[in-house]
Amino acid sequence: MSAEFDKLIEELNDETVRAILAKVRSGEATASDLNVARQFLKDNYVQTVNTPGSRIAELYEEFEDDEFMLM
Repeated sequence: MSAEFDKLIEELNDETVRAILAKVRSGEATASDLNVARQFLKDNYVQTVNTPGSRIAELYEEFEDDEFMLM
């Protein structure tokens, strides 16, 4: 692939991230939008670690008393 093509792919990736983030930050993200964000992170191998004090740990604590457990 050419350097120009690589630059275009990088730009498309950056704009995709910006669009998803803007939707989430606006507070208007639908379940479908959040699923797109989740899938984008998964497809790009972005993961988080459940460490004490992290936002993911807070979410886990919120849901652990519910009828289901997050795995």
